[in-house]
Amino acid sequence: MRRVAPLVDVLGVLVFVLIGRAHHDHGETFGGVVSTAWPFLLGLLVAWSAVRRTGRDGLSLRAGAFIALVTVVIGMTARVLAGQGTAPAFIAVALAFNGALMLAWRALGRWWGR
Repeated sequence: MRRVAPLVDVLGVLVFVLIGRAHHDHGETFGGVVSTAWPFLLGLLVAWSAVRRTGRDGLSLRAGAFIALVTVVIGMTARVLAGQGTAPAFIAVALAFNGALMLAWRALGRWWGR
């Protein structure tokens, strides 16, 4: 699971982006998805890099919370620098969705492993 954990988080970010784009009728074109996803994927890369530097595997709930928070903070910062929107409601939804998803699969993994 340690090797695929970052990929599970990538899939979570992509689900967040696809649901958001569909909900706001922005469409699921490749370019549109990439435009929305790259800031969060950049944040996810930074978060996972930080976790790996500590020597941890990223599977704990604490790591999941850290990864979700860093993903959203860097993602929103990158969106601002790229001239994309960062409405307060969008920030709240991004934190809630990504946090819930990144914690949920880790919690299920812990439960399943018992």
